[in-house]
Amino acid sequence: MTDQAVDTSGPAEAAGTEAPAVREPARFFGRERELKELRDDIERAGLDTMAGRRSARARVLLIAGRPGSGRTALAVELTARLLETGDYPDGLLRVRLTEPGGAPVPTERAARDLLGQLDLAGPPGADADELTEMVREALAVRRVLLLLDDAPDAEQVDPLLPDNPDCLVVAVSEGPLTGIPGVRPCTVGGLDAGSAVELLGRATGQVRITVDPLTAQTVAEECGGQPAALVLIGGWLAARPTTSVADAGRQLRELPDDPELPAGARPLSRAFRLVHDSLPATAARILRLLALAPGGLADSHTASALAGCSVSAARTTLDDFVTLGLLRREEAEEPQYEVPGCLAGLLRALLEDRDRPAEVQLARARMLERTVRLLQSCRAVTDPEGSASRRKLAGLPRSLRFPNPEAAAAWLRARRPALLAAARVAVEDGDLDTLARRLVAALVRALAAHEGTDAAAPDLYALHGLVLAVAERRDLPRERAAALLNLADLDAGTGRTKEALARYREALDAGRAAKDPYATGRAMESVGGAYAELGDYPRASDWYGRALAQRLTQGERAEAARLYGRLGTVHTYAGRYGEALRNWRAAAAGHRRLGDLPAQARALSEMARVQEYAGRPQESLRTCREAVEWARRAKDVRLQAALELRLADTLERLGDPAAAGLHRGAAERLLGEESRACETRSASTEK
Repeated sequence: MTDQAVDTSGPAEAAGTEAPAVREPARFFGRERELKELRDDIERAGLDTMAGRRSARARVLLIAGRPGSGRTALAVELTARLLETGDYPDGLLRVRLTEPGGAPVPTERAARDLLGQLDLAGPPGADADELTEMVREALAVRRVLLLLDDAPDAEQVDPLLPDNPDCLVVAVSEGPLTGIPGVRPCTVGGLDAGSAVELLGRATGQVRITVDPLTAQTVAEECGGQPAALVLIGGWLAARPTTSVADAGRQLRELPDDPELPAGARPLSRAFRLVHDSLPATAARILRLLALAPGGLADSHTASALAGCSVSAARTTLDDFVTLGLLRREEAEEPQYEVPGCLAGLLRALLEDRDRPAEVQLARARMLERTVRLLQSCRAVTDPEGSASRRKLAGLPRSLRFPNPEAAAAWLRARRPALLAAARVAVEDGDLDTLARRLVAALVRALAAHEGTDAAAPDLYALHGLVLAVAERRDLPRERAAALLNLADLDAGTGRTKEALARYREALDAGRAAKDPYATGRAMESVGGAYAELGDYPRASDWYGRALAQRLTQGERAEAARLYGRLGTVHTYAGRYGEALRNWRAAAAGHRRLGDLPAQARALSEMARVQEYAGRPQESLRTCREAVEWARRAKDVRLQAALELRLADTLERLGDPAAAGLHRGAAERLLGEESRACETRSASTEK
């Protein structure tokens, strides 16, 4: 058993006079019998093999035991030893299937996690079936170990099993996975006496164990041989150099058992209460409040906001909890702390028993508000120096500022699972909807600023879904329309045009209910775009026309000019060249009135294209020359060059290759001049 990888804690640090307070490398204690049993089970013939057929799916090894029994540590040790054999060259994938609160992780989220570890991206909005199919397809050509930790039942495990007998699945669960054939559980109980005492001495220092080995063995028995309980007692003793192991045993025995708990869960509960009740009141309260940490993940800011203390004091307290075996610490420039799964339920129960609901809700609100401010700072640091947001950022406390965009991006990557969990928790709470909407909006902006909309699309899809849930719960039609439009845009971007069309129509209804002209106009235009993508040009032109009428009524001339162009495009696709020309002419006139010369040139260029389609080459030639002139006046070299090339193509079709060559040469000169100008600008920038 390792004292670092056990189900419940990080490595204990020695304290007092017996050993220096340094973090020792992880070690594994005992479990040799279980490891041998699991290795033998890999070699044992499965049912399909016994019938003379090669199994079509990966074998499943099941490690079953109570939380705190060291079941995850055993799985980690097993997979580490198997990787050393070289039989699984594509490495280890690991995903947890239960939330810290005890709810099953949605299969869609677990599948996305696995795809991310394979450097694959599932399309935003894809359902669980599509994503699990992607996982199975990816694993069909790999030899991997798949560790499914804390699996609640077979329904969570089965969709993720690779259809590849060269892969191996190690599942960790509290009980049997009924429904998956050929799985024999390796049941994990307490450690053997020697390993249990060795683990206890790992934290306390060997002196106290050596002087009274029988008492140490008795304490190990009081802990039921459970690694989690042993680590907690070891950490408690390490923090008290003058306390004997016998004192620990006596205090453990004096604690009453909770009769509502199963007998196997009582040793861990007593050890946890001993450690918690010995903490100073402030530290004990911080520990209980960590039950609110999103996804069981906290950092110094989370603890500071929950407890209302300084960031430095919170970090010191969190590090003390690591020493006591109450938290695991992930080493990084800004460390992150994990609440062990088997302690999460005990923390929640204590929080409900000892803290008033109003205080708990206030602590949660403080935590979410701090998260919002950090996300706003994370996004603002990407803005140009001297901008309003950067000036506002300079007025924040130093602990809420990021020194540069790279540090902000690193923080966002490290905290991403916790931030997404915070958004889900805030929405599920139901009493903090205003904070929830602010948090989701800040997270969306930060992800878009640092990763771009395309890269962050799957997370953005989930976040917009959360906004939609709040809007529907609170009957907020404006927010509902915005969320539906954002979700539909993501659907459209991944080719789910019919789904996008349905959402755009819902957004239109919500925009009308909110009397929001922007949302209704945007929705009508988007409905038209969806019909155009589906090839239904009559309906597309109808909806574009409705959107255009609204823009004209509101005096939005720039949007109206753009919509004239979209109408011209769909009429062109439908072969209605007369209508297309009228709309492109209106678009060009609108851009001219607005003084947008490049847009006017592009509209004239499209007019020339339609005239050519309509069999009017001379008109096309005149219009294209006019477009070139407007592009020249706009000083848009690339556009001018592109139009020169189009003019050359038109002249060639009219039988004038000499003139075509002249225009083609002009295009090449324009592009060459722009390239030289770019090189000059680049050189001056480098200097």
